[in-house]
Amino acid sequence: MKLTLGPLQYFWQRAEVLDFYQQAMDWPVSVVYLGETVCSKRREMRLQDWLSLARQFAAQGREVILSSLALLEAESELSSLTRLVDNGHFQVEANDWSAVQRCVERQLPFVAGPTLNLYNHEALAFLQTLGMTRFVLGIDQGSAALHAMRQQADIGGRPFPEVEVLGWGRMPLAYSARCFTARARNLGKDECGTCCREYPHGFVVETREQTPFLCINGIQVQSAAYCDLGPELESLREAHVDFLRISPQQENLGIIIRHFAEALAAGKAAPRQGDSNGFWHGKPGQDWIDAAQRLSPSPA
Repeated sequence: MKLTLGPLQYFWQRAEVLDFYQQAMDWPVSVVYLGETVCSKRREMRLQDWLSLARQFAAQGREVILSSLALLEAESELSSLTRLVDNGHFQVEANDWSAVQRCVERQLPFVAGPTLNLYNHEALAFLQTLGMTRFVLGIDQGSAALHAMRQQADIGGRPFPEVEVLGWGRMPLAYSARCFTARARNLGKDECGTCCREYPHGFVVETREQTPFLCINGIQVQSAAYCDLGPELESLREAHVDFLRISPQQENLGIIIRHFAEALAAGKAAPRQGDSNGFWHGKPGQDWIDAAQRLSPSPA
């Protein structure tokens, strides 16, 4: 199992982005995903900036994949997507079906991102015929769903694609044509002023009981809880997961990644560093399911 650094979810200043990835050059990750996946109005980083970073990581022997937007709404965004796909060197993570179409038209291999919503082995087999080499499991899918897809694919005699699972980070739950951050500031989306840059870790929403519930990140809604599958490394191995994704954040990410890398090298579980693993066990995503809960019998 290899570690991957997922695409950046938040809107950071260009200098912050470049500094973050300079630090990442020293982290023990095998694959790096680069690009804007949330909002096309976040223009601090241009395609040439992402490509420059991609070449630096590639020179270190890392696999580099360029990630596309998860929700496209304008012709200009399609034009940007076309330039991304036509970069001439790096594979693309398709997070929208228009990205799949662009890759298919050019007969290019691609990674199927988590927002394509692939829920069965037939969808996987279809995308494999189009050039998919790897897919990222949807965050609401767990080990049982993955086992079922793999078993059904085996019955059909088809080779199973590479699998990537979110191992650490806030879970992207939904995308909308509206901007939630702008709405919270009583601003229209077209007049947002990219106010999401003021929230480099997202805008946490609480219940009336002041319990963190969701995290608003522009047009994206995330969990407030941090998914952590470090203690689940054994079950991830049993599920034949090939890649474990770590989602970028500004604080302590190098330490978190090294804990994962050390645990993988030692063949053991990583220490718990987050507060959510429910989806992996088929439970509510915000829950933490410990070993005792997994072993206890279900109520009659």
